[in-house]
Amino acid sequence: MKTKKPDQSFIYISLGLILLMIAARMVYTREPYGLYLIWNLFLAWLPFAFSLLLNKKYRRQWIYYFVLGIWLLFFPNAPYIITDFFHLEYRSPVPYWYDLLLLFWASWNGLMLGFISLMNVEHSLLTRFSGKVVNTTIYIFIALCAFGIYAGRYLRWNSWDIVANPRGMISDVKFIALYPADNLRTWGVTFFFSLLLIVCYKTLKSLRQFSRI
Repeated sequence: MKTKKPDQSFIYISLGLILLMIAARMVYTREPYGLYLIWNLFLAWLPFAFSLLLNKKYRRQWIYYFVLGIWLLFFPNAPYIITDFFHLEYRSPVPYWYDLLLLFWASWNGLMLGFISLMNVEHSLLTRFSGKVVNTTIYIFIALCAFGIYAGRYLRWNSWDIVANPRGMISDVKFIALYPADNLRTWGVTFFFSLLLIVCYKTLKSLRQFSRI
């Protein structure tokens, strides 16, 4: 018996609501503040979109793994929105609570898009590999995602820099690997964001299982 796919329409409803909030703010202030959030939300939606493509049956296996690689490349963009709280400050005439809610809601959308895409990837991998292999792979993906968050915020990498500036990325990674003592912030951000994402992901999966009881 096939299980019914979960209704994911709430994702688009939530995205629509946050876009309305951003638009309302720009109309009220006549300033373009919030455009960066729209761009970040689009980047957060991409891993979700690529994860849906993994459900398709490909005649050639390399296409599947290519899509999986593209998903992994954009995956950090989803939880990256959390770091947009660095931009939070009072900007008259908009109330502080409004911008706080705006950033929280955008971060929530990013996290949900990322976690749902990760669930889709996990489900897809389970059709090809054992549970132990998939669990280990998911932890590796999360760790790479956490490092991607650090690289995006502090090294100012973009997902497409792997094509546009591969030498620069390799140079940064080489420096971090060879001089770990000089890159404590890198390891700290990567470790604690990995911990946060793992706890949130496991909690979300536990809630889904609990709702089925």
